[in-house]
Amino acid sequence: MQIGSAIAIFFIIWWLTLFAVLPFGARSQHEAGEIVPGSDPGAPASARMSRVFLITTLVAAVLFAVFWLIYVMNILELAVIDDLRRR
Repeated sequence: MQIGSAIAIFFIIWWLTLFAVLPFGARSQHEAGEIVPGSDPGAPASARMSRVFLITTLVAAVLFAVFWLIYVMNILELAVIDDLRRR
């Protein structure tokens, strides 16, 4: 696998992980009891995006490492998948 492909796959994994991690620990302004005038009560009270990005990067790195091991060790060969499909 070329470096460009690896970076693209890591970015896709990171982006999907971001949307999975984003709601964890999020509290709405309504739940926090401090609604900013002119904003939606369902908007986050504090985004803490640096924390979300750090967690996302760590989880995506682990998922990419698993993907990389599967790719390098050739665990999911097309012939193996074809054999599984025929059973």
